[in-house]
Amino acid sequence: MVRRTVLFSPGDQPSLLRNAPDSGADVVVFDLEDAVAPTAKAEARETVAAVVSELDANCELCVRLNPLADGGRQDLEVLGSALSAVDSLMLPKVSSGAAVSRLVDRVDADGTELPILALLETATGVLSAPEISAVDAVDALLLGAEDLSADVGLTRSTDGTEILHARQQVVLAASSENIDAIDTLHTDFEDTEGLTTDTNFAVDLGFDGKMAIHPAQVPVINDAFTPDEDRVEWAQSILNAKQQADKDGRGVFSVDGEMIDAPLIAQARDVLDRASAAGVIEDTE
Repeated sequence: MVRRTVLFSPGDQPSLLRNAPDSGADVVVFDLEDAVAPTAKAEARETVAAVVSELDANCELCVRLNPLADGGRQDLEVLGSALSAVDSLMLPKVSSGAAVSRLVDRVDADGTELPILALLETATGVLSAPEISAVDAVDALLLGAEDLSADVGLTRSTDGTEILHARQQVVLAASSENIDAIDTLHTDFEDTEGLTTDTNFAVDLGFDGKMAIHPAQVPVINDAFTPDEDRVEWAQSILNAKQQADKDGRGVFSVDGEMIDAPLIAQARDVLDRASAAGVIEDTE
């Protein structure tokens, strides 16, 4: 499974929900939380339940619930049997591993097991990232920098220096449990240049994907998180040379004058795994 782009779609707008899977996003999130006005929550629940039941999507279908104590239980009640058509659930404002466990207990009680995408949007949540990532059901950590900014009182900037520690915390916690790390939104969906710069930086930091709020952002993000031809060729040359070195009984080898060690071999395998998951090369298995 690849999660380069995680695209949000408002739960009270059925036409957008039906069209979102055609955007090219790897994950489409039907949003019952922030994208829906409080007066439209009930309608959104019914709409999402109906649309997920009728869709035959070629992407991961996820539903962002409200926090359990603030509408999330009602979300689950209305979704009911429609949960069988959902691939994952997103829990917002996660502050602890216990918060995820409460959701898992509630969902599992209905006989449904779904991976949880944990959205970290508070100082407590970011600091608790290692604990949250260790919950078995958690399959990804996502950083919500806008809500984090409000919680901390920080001011967002174009270079993102103020959220660098939070980004690194999320990447390290996710990596320690071998789950996905998804970067925060670039909120100006008309700013393609800024999105490109921000996404490339997220790639450099070690994120696996990035959230999006508009279909126009999807190709930019997908492109950044898909290894290009030169990178794939580099990775393949590393692994080909290792295969030959193993046959020759050599523990040390070089490629194009560069001595190759275990970390570079691991990077090469990761590049090919990502390229395979994105469909640009054949399965590496």
